[in-house]
Amino acid sequence: MPLTFSTLILVVLAFAALGFWYDGWRVREAANRVAMDACRRLSLQLLDGTVALAKLRPRLNRAGLRIERTYVFDYADGGIARASGFVVMLGEEIQHVGFEKEARS
Repeated sequence: MPLTFSTLILVVLAFAALGFWYDGWRVREAANRVAMDACRRLSLQLLDGTVALAKLRPRLNRAGLRIERTYVFDYADGGIARASGFVVMLGEEIQHVGFEKEARS
């Protein structure tokens, strides 16, 4: 079976999609560790045990074009009130970690 141009394009696109998915998985795992560490340092409980992707956008900086991902998570301060936090990652670098000022009921 000869390799046609359209088949080659499909294979390249499939590998690109797989690479994008794998990179997202690695960055999400890093964001999970960041959220857990931040909650532990502040004596907060990370609820649901994971972060969730909230925003994804391309960013241009000195290192070139990179993907900025914002992950959100819920935490509790020992009571029953839930609050939200977020982790912003630019590529695999931590940009910002934030917590809600007041817990929601």
